[in-house]
Amino acid sequence: MHVLLIGSGGREHALAVGLAADPSVERLTAAPGNPGIASVATLRDVDATDPDAVAALAVEVAADLVVVGPEAPLVAGVADAVRAKGIACFGPSAAAAQLEGSKTFAKEIMTAAGVPTARSFTCASEAEATAALEQFGPPYVVKNDGLAAGKGVVVTDSIDAAVQHARDCGRVVIEEFLDGPEVSLFVVTDGTAAVPLMPAQDFKRVGDGDAGPNTGGMGAYAPLTWAPADLVDRVMAETVVPTLAEMRGRGTPFAGLLYVGLALTSKGPKVIEFNARFGDPETQVVLALLASPLGELLRAAATGALAGFPPLRWHDGAAVTVVVASHNYPGTPRTGDVIEGGERPGVIHAGTARREDGALVSSGGRVLSVTATGPDLAAARAAAYELVESVRLDGSHHRTDIALAAVEGRVTL
Repeated sequence: MHVLLIGSGGREHALAVGLAADPSVERLTAAPGNPGIASVATLRDVDATDPDAVAALAVEVAADLVVVGPEAPLVAGVADAVRAKGIACFGPSAAAAQLEGSKTFAKEIMTAAGVPTARSFTCASEAEATAALEQFGPPYVVKNDGLAAGKGVVVTDSIDAAVQHARDCGRVVIEEFLDGPEVSLFVVTDGTAAVPLMPAQDFKRVGDGDAGPNTGGMGAYAPLTWAPADLVDRVMAETVVPTLAEMRGRGTPFAGLLYVGLALTSKGPKVIEFNARFGDPETQVVLALLASPLGELLRAAATGALAGFPPLRWHDGAAVTVVVASHNYPGTPRTGDVIEGGERPGVIHAGTARREDGALVSSGGRVLSVTATGPDLAAARAAAYELVESVRLDGSHHRTDIALAAVEGRVTL
């Protein structure tokens, strides 16, 4: 099987590693890719958000399967264009990708499907936003209605900051704050059958102790030994199955990766958000533990054959990933700094580039992540931080408490 992987971030590097390890994947091409992906795939240049260009590349390289990593190409209709060429594609249609492309649409689907979620209002003016904020009270949750690269959400006790974010975004969804620890659940689906992966937990705030602004994610770990034993079954029954049924009923079946962001509240699991693709950095830890062939799994979903796929197999132990971010992230990041140790096993590239002299340099905010496994969470965490110390990037920063509360038994429901 020849797989064409679309994207250039840490999620795509993790996917590339998983795909390359699948014996059924004989060739792997990535576009546009990054220096880390180049170690396991042939890179091609393409505008990932141009449906016609991606479809043409898929035809040119004679891909058997196209895997679309990021959300922007999915919302732009890349999967539709690829499928129109008769090529299997893992990723939802543009219409179905609105589950991530519009938080208002996602809320409408959740309401229609009876999915447990936070009460919310969509606001298009400052006056509407202020009224909604006053109704809910602090902590205030304000979400950009459209795509925002993982940084469109503000959770704050300051009504001034909340109003300012609403003003900056224009159209927002304001909702009640959900208490309890957060969990990410990835679900592979062909629109009807659905296969859950292992739940993970990521860390959105930039600083230790969940201090500072939200980011695209500063680290993650799996498995969640503290989570309720029936968590996955309950979320599949209460959220995933009804959502997929509602999408089918509207004539826009969702086939691809449904990311369910959850809060385990005092009243049970509630949905914080849906995404239409693998999440970063949770993908790094979930795929590090997946023993089933990734390429075959994604092809089964892309071809409507998921119901016949064998039960997933998992490696024993745990995985931890820690993100190394550039100077000033999540503000405007400094780029062009030389990276040392970036070629080591377990280092996943996100915002990296090659200079003309061959040096590996930073090219984005979340530059790379380091992922390690171990027989238990404490061992995986120790190995991850040992690997972090072997990477050098001037001005970089990372959280030092990824998975610490879980290791110390401090995560409470």
